[in-house]
Amino acid sequence: MSTWYVYILRCGDGSLYTGITPDVEARLRAHHAGKGARYTRGRGPFELLYQEPAGTQADATRRERAIKRLTRDKKQALIKGGLED
Repeated sequence: MSTWYVYILRCGDGSLYTGITPDVEARLRAHHAGKGARYTRGRGPFELLYQEPAGTQADATRRERAIKRLTRDKKQALIKGGLED
């Protein structure tokens, strides 16, 4: 069983995108190639700001939802390491 990760990207328009994947580098390449999430298409270039291991896909999905509910300021604090949850 592979480890899944939660990650946060900064899109070219300054917005933040949160997603999950078992392979962060491959997923980032997919985003750059326009084959990532619908939200990111046309919003490049992307900068990987944050990633954390989340265990299973179900764990990663729960963590992704929790991060998506955070305000932008709290997401930025998480990225800087100042917010645990």
